[in-house]
Amino acid sequence: MGHITSRNHYENLVARLNRFPQGAPPSETLYKLLSILFSEEEAQFVSLLPIQAFTADIAAKRTGKTTEECEAILDGLASRAILIDWVKDGIAYYALPPPMAGWIEFSMMRIREDIDQHSLGQLLYQYMNVEEDFVRNLFFGSDTKIVRAFVNEEALATNTSDILEIMDYERATHVINSAEHIGIGVCYCRHKMEHVGKDCDAPKEICMTFGNVADSLIRAGYARRVEKEECLDLLDVAYQHNLVQIGENSQNNVAFICNCCGCCCEALLAAKKFGTSATISTTNFLPSIDVETCTLCGSCVAVCPMEALSEAEGKITLDVDMCLGCGVCVRNCSFDAMKLIAKPSRMITPVNSVHRIVLMAIDKGMLGDLMFDNSSLASHRIMAAVVNAILALPPAKQLLANQQIRSKYLAKLTAKI
Repeated sequence: MGHITSRNHYENLVARLNRFPQGAPPSETLYKLLSILFSEEEAQFVSLLPIQAFTADIAAKRTGKTTEECEAILDGLASRAILIDWVKDGIAYYALPPPMAGWIEFSMMRIREDIDQHSLGQLLYQYMNVEEDFVRNLFFGSDTKIVRAFVNEEALATNTSDILEIMDYERATHVINSAEHIGIGVCYCRHKMEHVGKDCDAPKEICMTFGNVADSLIRAGYARRVEKEECLDLLDVAYQHNLVQIGENSQNNVAFICNCCGCCCEALLAAKKFGTSATISTTNFLPSIDVETCTLCGSCVAVCPMEALSEAEGKITLDVDMCLGCGVCVRNCSFDAMKLIAKPSRMITPVNSVHRIVLMAIDKGMLGDLMFDNSSLASHRIMAAVVNAILALPPAKQLLANQQIRSKYLAKLTAKI
């Protein structure tokens, strides 16, 4: 009976994770890695937590524990980067981030001895890189992408004849310069690969987090606080190693920018595995090749993290469906035979994380779960943010949102009859 109860706690946790637009498909591997990160009691406790941000008082109402007991548990979980915590107007708030980019990544963002990180890394590799359900759901479960590529700003600087319009939110430097808090942690992807003997020699301590997420991870010891100057220096290090900047798919308050290699990065590996860059919201640029100037040296082919460039019939060709528009190839061309050009139409980038989550919820038919979660009703600010995000959507998306809200509302009413 004890074994059944134990498994039920983790099954309840998985069910809670999958009430959010970005979930975690169940598998034996998932249960094993959850058992490393969560005790049975913690799994049961977290399974009862709201979807939206909450206070210890709200957690107490959900779990039947006292506010003081909840504060102790919540602070303990935040100290291990399972939860994110912050203080607003003197009140402590907590949130369970999604698995990616969230507590799965955070678990490997520092070298730690409180858990078996070697076993965890191997389980994560199995769940992410061998089994396909999580990756398919993560990158193909919604038309709205979780992450987006940033253009290599030095590659744009090589354009002398064309002036390309680039918005502030498209610049990694803008994200860095406008951040209130900046934290640097160990790259989850390369750290995970280290535990299966597949990591590369790209720098590991180069994962960038910003804002409240950075502040929470810094206080928990999972990130190192740095000033903007050092973070900009690390961005230059990433450029020198031909790493691609992949960050949160939002215009404002970007929470993270990863500096990714094509051999370890979850998103880039998934893109190559499934033969499409649709796992990531690409930049608004594409490389253009001057065949008259190109010497076929192959430098661009060698550095492309997506293997989108190849040499055929005496010229370099581009697979547009695989190209991120990152500009790493342009920056490595020594003969000025490449430049970035603007795409005919711009990519649509969600204004903020709430906007993105609402779009993902609509795509997955889960908007009702997001809006009618009890915790949402406890905070007018959260509800207002969701409603405002809906009102900013195109008419077709608003119609889908309206249908899902009505469906969830009617379900709640009929459940009481």
